[in-house]
Amino acid sequence: MHPVLRRSKRYVRKHWRLIFTWGLTLSFFLGGVTFLWAASLHIPDLASLESRRIEQSVKIYDRTGEVLLSDLNQDFARTIVSLEEISPHIKNTVLAIEDPEFYEHAGVQPKAIARAIYTNLTQGDLLSGQGGSTITQQVVKLSVLTTDKSITRKLKEWVLALKIERVLNKDQILGLYLNQVPMGGNMYGIEEASQTFFNKSASDITLPEAAYLAAVLPAPTRLSPYRYTEGSDKNEALEIRKNLVWDKLFEHNYITAKERDEGKAAVVEFEPQRANSIQAPHFVFYIEQYLEEKYGIDVIEEGGWKVVSTLDAELQTETERILAQGALQNTERFNASNAALVAVDPKNGDILAMVGSRNYFDTEIPGAYNVAVMKPGRQPGSAFKPFAYAEAFNKGYTPDTVVFDLQTQFSTACPPTSFESEYPCYSPGNYDNQFRGPIDLRHALAESINIPAVKVLYLAGLRDTLSLARQMGITTLEDPNRYGLTLVLGGGEVTLLDMTSAYGTFATDGVHYDPISILKIEDSSGEVIEDNTERHGTQVLPRETAQKINDVLSDIAARASLGVNSTLSFPGHDVAFKTGTTNNYRDAWTIGYTPNIVIGMWAGNNDNSAMEKRVSGLIVGPMWAEAMRYAITNRPNESFSRSEYSQPEKPVLAGNWQVPGDDNRPHEILYWVDRGNPTGPSPSNPAMDPQYIYWDTPVQAWLSQYGFTLSETLNDEEGEDN
Repeated sequence: MHPVLRRSKRYVRKHWRLIFTWGLTLSFFLGGVTFLWAASLHIPDLASLESRRIEQSVKIYDRTGEVLLSDLNQDFARTIVSLEEISPHIKNTVLAIEDPEFYEHAGVQPKAIARAIYTNLTQGDLLSGQGGSTITQQVVKLSVLTTDKSITRKLKEWVLALKIERVLNKDQILGLYLNQVPMGGNMYGIEEASQTFFNKSASDITLPEAAYLAAVLPAPTRLSPYRYTEGSDKNEALEIRKNLVWDKLFEHNYITAKERDEGKAAVVEFEPQRANSIQAPHFVFYIEQYLEEKYGIDVIEEGGWKVVSTLDAELQTETERILAQGALQNTERFNASNAALVAVDPKNGDILAMVGSRNYFDTEIPGAYNVAVMKPGRQPGSAFKPFAYAEAFNKGYTPDTVVFDLQTQFSTACPPTSFESEYPCYSPGNYDNQFRGPIDLRHALAESINIPAVKVLYLAGLRDTLSLARQMGITTLEDPNRYGLTLVLGGGEVTLLDMTSAYGTFATDGVHYDPISILKIEDSSGEVIEDNTERHGTQVLPRETAQKINDVLSDIAARASLGVNSTLSFPGHDVAFKTGTTNNYRDAWTIGYTPNIVIGMWAGNNDNSAMEKRVSGLIVGPMWAEAMRYAITNRPNESFSRSEYSQPEKPVLAGNWQVPGDDNRPHEILYWVDRGNPTGPSPSNPAMDPQYIYWDTPVQAWLSQYGFTLSETLNDEEGEDN
């Protein structure tokens, strides 16, 4: 150790009491000076406490910046009541969860402030506002001060909280808070929330109802009782917060343990949500949740920000009309009561339309649940197949590559001649219960044949396919160990927004843009808070691969057997699309695109009940086609790029499946290729691949049925039930 450091260390050990005393004195002195400085700053007039600054709410516009989608000041709703007219249950629940020592402190809590400062410092943000705010401080924030994050504003908040406590008594402060606290959208105050949620005055609110009112407070957009979690008729985040309120009531001796347990289990009914003047409500609340999570609830209520979104207002209006009409018709025809739609510009990721249900304010479905974005999502059925085919094309397979569409056992735990479907066996069928024999990948994908798709996923590799899907924008399929070969038939959950965005990667020849909902945010003085007008995509898929997928999915002749060309026809326009229906008929999809727009649509039931056993082309296809026709008439007519690709040397990759092997018989593709490297040397021993015998056994049985002399006319029989 350096001599100077050694002497310093000895000095500190000897005089630590003196050093500590002087340090503490200096800290108090600096703190006092800072506090006096803050107290001398200009503080707004306390009289302004009586008027809520609602004119500073966030305004959300369409992409032109001219069509107002949402203004929290518009149709502003607040009903002021005295504290005596508010149920004691509300007071107790709010105090228990927000400020249990409200009647003891002087407006601020030094320990809470110190704890908040420490937490925020350790997280690298002194001004993030982590905890520490008393109800008095919240009254200051709601009524007087701006929402900017600065040390000056925070000091003003503390000083003014102390001053308010000397001017107003505790009941007056609590009354101010309960009358002006944001409760979601354009709703302020406990009385207005009581009327909206329960159709009763705040004076008549029960304790279970009060627990929900208090639970909403920290994040009224995210915790709204009108937001639903998939597969539930409740907002699970709100339920968790409500249970915390009950725990706090017990912790602070407002109730007994028995009352807490009974309260958590109590069933509370909410009134149907009222319609209001918000346009594109699913999209608006999607943006509001983004703002709330990134910038905090204060800026939504008081920031005075102008948010220019990506929404195409005309397309949104038309797609809402199409879905409202189509979903109601599907309810009668197919037992499919709901539908959702997302439209994205693939060239930049702009969300042009988002319709989360047939009607946001429809209580029957319920409509406030946004099917387009809620996770974990829905199973995509065959709409997932293009990702597996794309990864196979990456590895060297081509649209001309041939596999056999024959009933096949894929589980190596079962005999190759067993076609049972019980666990652990896996032998899927096709949607039409037919088997086509040899089929190239172009027709297999275009016609959405299941057995070739499962083989393609095996050839492409499950992990590599999942990795590609993630790069293209699928965010929900994270653990490869959860999935098997059924993934290619829609065995995982995805969101409609993710799927639509991912298909956009095909449209741009492999360049991916993350979906985005906001172009620009400006504060009330015109200063730019967020600017997303300039974006750069990432090449995640080779151009040649994307072009192969585009060529296949836009090939009218290849999908002719589906019988949907008349419905999904766009004369004079280059449109690619893929349909998907889950095996249990709970989800129906159609996702399609041109080079400048992608539209994804889902149909089904919010409660995940089954629809009629019909293909998606009948259930969702007509609605999707109507939306696409409207969209392309208002956009430049662009065509996909189609570059010539070189033909592989191996006959089976180029489409010739009749080449005999050493035994003078044709074989399934695994005889000729190493699945991970199909263009490399053929495997010296095909049987080394665990799937080879399972794939080739049905092929040899099929060949025996037709004899060894295979004519060119054999391919004409592919459509027959073999």
